Amino acid sequence: MKGKLSHLDWLESEAIHIMREVAGQCANPVLLFSGGKDSLCLLRIAEKAFRPGRFPFPLMHIDTGHNYPEVINFRDNKTKELGERLIVASLEESMAKGTIVLKSADEPRNKYQSITLLEAIEENGFDCCIGGARRDEEKARAKERIMSFRDEFGQWDPKNQRPELWNLYNAKVHKGENIRAFPISNWTEMDVWQYIEKEKLELPSIYFAHKRDVVKRNGAIVPITEVTPAASDEEVENMMVRFRTVGDITCTAPVASNADSVEKIIIETASTLITERGETRLDDQVSEASMEQRKKEGYF
Repeated sequence: MKGKLSHLDWLESEAIHIMREVAGQCANPVLLFSGGKDSLCLLRIAEKAFRPGRFPFPLMHIDTGHNYPEVINFRDNKTKELGERLIVASLEESMAKGTIVLKSADEPRNKYQSITLLEAIEENGFDCCIGGARRDEEKARAKERIMSFRDEFGQWDPKNQRPELWNLYNAKVHKGENIRAFPISNWTEMDVWQYIEKEKLELPSIYFAHKRDVVKRNGAIVPITEVTPAASDEEVENMMVRFRTVGDITCTAPVASNADSVEKIIIETASTLITERGETRLDDQVSEASMEQRKKEGYF
């Protein structure tokens, strides 16, 4: 007699069901893959949903041009290993076209990703983007449906969403409209790490504790890079840190940590009282309302 299903088995089963619903209902979906831990879980879900066949959609990354090289290298190697097609939509191409105009050369680019995303959706005719957002990340994401409708302008209206009763999902759209599908919407950060441990998933090295030059700025640990140099009056420290989330260098901060294995990260995650994005995403700390506004404009 088989043992009881674990909570991870139930979450995985739900995510596979959602992924297959996207493939069944949508004509031209795409899976957003950054090389980060959440999108890596999506890749494993896609493998279980569709292997031994090819994925019924390509992968796509919205590249700000200011990403950690460890993550970009991992992204490319993982895509090659899977034998799937990767589309890289570049903010720098949008800047060259003039659809993105920075206020200054050193302005953070993260908030402009929605412009490049919407351009890539239109150019490729995608009617659904599969993303790794989770409801525990912050308040705006908690308002989303699993199949989240976007109008012909790529905009989201949190007050006008489709009902999702009895695990019935509606991904139907008219031409020009699209859906954002979130198969791991009901997962938590802890679930992600436990799933990574269970599935023995490889990760970019910066998720694990390592030595890095940083400065402490406005209550956050800021890594020293060409994009984020230290100010003349800041003291550079070589600290043991790890990243809880990865993204644009200008808005992604590490945390002090000695957790150099998935097992240790799970223990550390169980004891933290600060949310993942609240501690490590510098742009989200400005205003809780800013993420919701960005999502209304087309952000992930």
